[in-house]
Amino acid sequence: MRRQILGDYAYYLKVERQLSPNTVASYCSDVRKLLESTETAPRDISTGELSAWLAGISGELSSRSQARMLSAFKSFFDWMVDEGDREDNPCDGIDAPKLGRHLPEVLSVKEVGDIIASVRCDGWTGLRDRAILEILYGCGLRVSELCSLRISSVYLDEHFVRVIGKGNKERLVPLGEMAASAFSDYLEARPPAAAQAFDDTAFLNRFGKPLSRVTVFNMVRRQALLAGVRKEISPHSFRHSFATHLVENGADLRVVQEMLGHESILTTEIYTHIDSASWQQEILSHHPRR
Repeated sequence: MRRQILGDYAYYLKVERQLSPNTVASYCSDVRKLLESTETAPRDISTGELSAWLAGISGELSSRSQARMLSAFKSFFDWMVDEGDREDNPCDGIDAPKLGRHLPEVLSVKEVGDIIASVRCDGWTGLRDRAILEILYGCGLRVSELCSLRISSVYLDEHFVRVIGKGNKERLVPLGEMAASAFSDYLEARPPAAAQAFDDTAFLNRFGKPLSRVTVFNMVRRQALLAGVRKEISPHSFRHSFATHLVENGADLRVVQEMLGHESILTTEIYTHIDSASWQQEILSHHPRR
């Protein structure tokens, strides 16, 4: 019964809401944990029982994880209400934990250059890794967008990339000279794909299959260490740095929003706070009363 409910809910998230596979998996995992930990049928779970359950795990999870979990539950019970299996959503009376604004780790322009320069380009995998880093930084792509990038979506002569982002939304991102050159060099050395289905996949692993997010993450960490960059970074750090440097150089926030594929300008505004933090530190470090 519960397996059937989860299957139907997953179908709803994929087909009707068109959420990304990662979001679907995350929401279903959270709901599964709840359903497996209680004998109460989903249609009978009350606000009190749900509050008690969330309170019981609060010490094990960060506020951000708790908020994500509550978001998954709200979505699940909203779906049950829409399906006529419940009359109310038990999450309506539960407040999400307060989240502080997270300022991500930002690389300097020099650090970005050092990391890219640390890649040895004496083989096709080196050319691939350099192209990945140039595109992560030069286009501000999410790692999931990079891993699913198609060769046919990179327009080298026109200097733009067609990206399919969250919610299956398409956007066009300018492609700079350095990123275009690195991608072109990689394509010349790129080996054949392991199967016809991967022929148009831009970035392949050594088995001729699409790269995984974990592989990209590990490569970024490795190159950062080789470059002597000791910050806690991930592929997403290049996206954050790309946006921060644009804002610092005077780019319009609406343009940055469009480049990043943010649905709300409020999400993009975090980069104005990062910029403020940098000049605030500059002032305080030189203040006569420091």
